[in-house]
Formats: sequence, C-alpha cells, structure tokens
Amino acid sequence: MTRTTDHHPVRLRRSVLSVPADNPRALAKVRDLAADAVIFDLEDAVALERKKETRDALVRHLSEHRPEIETIIRINRTEAGFDGLDLAAALAVNPDAILLPKVEVPADIQAALDWLAEQDAPESVRLWAMIETPRGVINAPAIAETGRTRAGRLDCLVVGLNDLRKATGAADLPDRPYLLPWLMQILLAARGSGLDAVDAAFNDFRDAQGFEAECRQGRDMGYDGKMLIHPAQIACANDAFGIDDAALAEARTIIAAFALPENAGRGVINLNGRMVERLHLEEAQKLAAKADIIETRKARS
Repeated sequence: MTRTTDHHPVRLRRSVLSVPADNPRALAKVRDLAADAVIFDLEDAVALERKKETRDALVRHLSEHRPEIETIIRINRTEAGFDGLDLAAALAVNPDAILLPKVEVPADIQAALDWLAEQDAPESVRLWAMIETPRGVINAPAIAETGRTRAGRLDCLVVGLNDLRKATGAADLPDRPYLLPWLMQILLAARGSGLDAVDAAFNDFRDAQGFEAECRQGRDMGYDGKMLIHPAQIACANDAFGIDDAALAEARTIIAAFALPENAGRGVINLNGRMVERLHLEEAQKLAAKADIIETRKARS
C-alpha cells in the first residue's frame, strides 16, 4: 500500500521567508539568506496598480537569479478564481511550488490542478495552500485530502492568522489562546494527509522574545516551521524548529534497531525495555533525513 508520505519528499521548512516581489533590494538579498524556503509574494505585498509590473520583474529576476533554496510564488485571487496571469508567470520560472491564497474548499485546489494540467506543468511544481478564513479552517481536512496522491500536487498548508483574526474578531493576544483550536485543526488536517504545516507569521519582527516564544509554541504543537516577514527572524526559527541532539540520537538508535536481521519485517520491537512500532521508525527516518539536509547545508556554507 502506498503511504501518503511517499508523495512528499522530506524538505526543510523551519523558516519560510515571505519577500515582497516589488522590492528589488529584498529580492537581491535572498540568495545570501539562511532561510529554508522563500515565498515571493505577488499578493498582499503588492499594490494593485503595480501587479503587472511586479509580475514581469519577478519573472526576469528568477530567470537570472534563482535561489538554491525552496522557491514558492504566492499568487493573487480574483472574484473569478486564481489569477491566470500570475499562474502563467509563476509557471514560466518553474518554481518548487505555487502558494494559493485564501483556499476555502477543495474545488479551489482542483481549479489550480486543472490549470496546471492544461499547461502540462511538470509534477515538480507543487501547490501550497493558505488557510486564512473561517471556511478554510472548517474545510481544512477536505482541502488537505487533495494532497493524498502525487497528482494532487498539494504539499503544505500555511496558516494565515491576520485575515482569520479580522474575519472572526478573535483578539491578538500572547500565546494565541483563542486561536489554538484552529491552529491544531489545521495541523491535524495536514498530518492526516501526509502534508507539512507552516505556522503563521509573527507581525512584530522587533519583538525577538515574543517571536521566539511563538516559534517554540508552534514547534510544540507539531508545526514544521514558521512563516517569516523579516530576515532577522530566520536564525531563531531555524533554531526553534531545529533538531535536538538527543532526539536525533534516539532516531538513529531506532533506525539501527529495525535494521538488525532479527527485526526484519517486524511491526513492533523491544528497544531497551520500550515498545517501538514502525510508525516510530518512519518518524525517525524523517527526522534523520532532515538532520542530513541541515548538515549538508552547513558544509556548503
């Protein structure tokens, strides 16, 4: 039986930096940053009258200066659906993923899938979905379900709390007490379909203490990383969503134990008096793979 995770190669998404696509200075700095992924934002960050100019400039920039890290383009949504001109511009530079804003129902994902299929887009172009409205949260499980097959393309759910707060009237308080149920609902939806989940942006990049606390909260909830609005947030996010030495050592012990001939094919083993199942092996393998990616990046820097 094919597992959902087979369709989603392990990627590091500890720090996902959003960069305004109409800011040439910010675009030029991306290649030197230590973020795991970058979102080039054609949506909220760009004034309506500058959309076309910015779109064309971004295509030129990425054609000449494609960063080595995971590259995502956030497109606009219109009353008729997702912006076709944005989709065409994004596909022209073959990004790792296209971020769809304000996804509310599975049909939103299907519309993007249909367009990509019509364009014969390569399978390597994946989809990310912003969950940032009440309907999006309510329908998150069904939305995530579209990512259960490779053809579904959906790889990651990204939480957008600014629009969600506005729509619901929920207070913006430390520790996000009124938002936690929705955050966990989105996370559960992602995990149920083998997707990654990225926590929402923290709006005050000058508040280092508050940002660190929210990163660690997101990590403890199970999120893979955090959406960032400023390069100053990268190091903290990488640390908070990084891999603990003790956890890595345990993961490698589990992998080694299941690799022993006497444990071949076994679903459950006894490891130092503790019952360990194959689901723990899968978790250990994913964690070890992420650790290897981190070490490879360190060696290159």
